[in-house]
Amino acid sequence: MKKVEADTLEEAYQKAATLLECSITHLECEVIQYPTKGIFGLLKKKAIIVADIIKTPLVEEQTTPKIEDTKLPTPQEDVATQIVETIKDSVEISKDRDIDNCSVESDVVIDNFFSVTSEEEVEETTELAIDKELSTLIEKELKELIEVSCFDIDVVEVDVVEKMAYIFIDGDDAALLIGKEGYRYNALSYMLFNWLNSKYDLYIKLEIAEFIESQREMIKNYIKPVIEEVNLNGRGKTRFLDGILVQLALEELRGEFPHKYVAIKTAKNGKKFVVINDFNTKPPHV
Repeated sequence: MKKVEADTLEEAYQKAATLLECSITHLECEVIQYPTKGIFGLLKKKAIIVADIIKTPLVEEQTTPKIEDTKLPTPQEDVATQIVETIKDSVEISKDRDIDNCSVESDVVIDNFFSVTSEEEVEETTELAIDKELSTLIEKELKELIEVSCFDIDVVEVDVVEKMAYIFIDGDDAALLIGKEGYRYNALSYMLFNWLNSKYDLYIKLEIAEFIESQREMIKNYIKPVIEEVNLNGRGKTRFLDGILVQLALEELRGEFPHKYVAIKTAKNGKKFVVINDFNTKPPHV
C-alpha cells in the first residue's frame, strides 16, 4: 500500500501505478484529499491518495493463461462452476474469512462475469462521476470564498449537470447578497460565470434564496401586454431590462412563441431589450 501526492488525481494514479509496478486498471485507490487550485491563487491543495494492487488472482489467471494450462473452451455453466470452486478453495486457505462472506463474493464475481455493459453506459457513468466530483470541488471553493466575505450565508449547494452549474445560496444575509434591485446578484452572477466558464467551461444558473422565482413571477406579469401585442400584430418588443430580468423575459417569451424569432438586442445607449418577430422566410437574393 502506497501513499501518493501529486498536483492532479491523474498524476497521482500514474505515480501509484509506477511505484506498485502495475497498470492503473489494477489499482485500488482511496482519495484522501482532492486537489484544488485555490481561489485567486490561494488555498491550493494537492491530490493525496492511498493505493494498493487489487487482489484478483482469478481474473489475472483468466486474462493471461499459462500455455500448459490452456484448454478447449468450456460451456458457461462449467466456467461458472470453476469460478465458484476456485473461490471456495482460496477461502479455505485463508482462515480469516468466513464462508458467508465467501458466498457473497462468489455471487458478485459470477454476476460480473456474465454481465455486459455497453460503451454508452460506461460513458454515462463516467460523466456522472465527473459531474459529481466537479460539483463537490466547486461547492467547496465557493464556500471558502463566501467564508471570507462579510455576509452571513450558511447554505451553499452546487450541482453540475451537462455543462451547467446550478448554484443555490441562502442564509440570513441572502437579501443583502442580492442587493437593491438585484445589483449585487448581477455582479456575483457575472463573477461566477467568468470564473467557472474560463476554468471548467461551464455555464451557471444562480439562485439566492427565492430571488429568481420572485423575479420570474414579476416578469410574467410585466410581459403580458407584450404577448398581447405580438398576438395582435405578429411582432413586438419589451422595454429596457436590466441584469437577470432580460434573460428571464427571453426564456418566457421563447416559451410563449416557440415558432417566432425571439432575441436580446442592445440599444445605442447599451441597454438591452427583447424583440419578437417572424423568421425571415424570403429566399436569398441571387
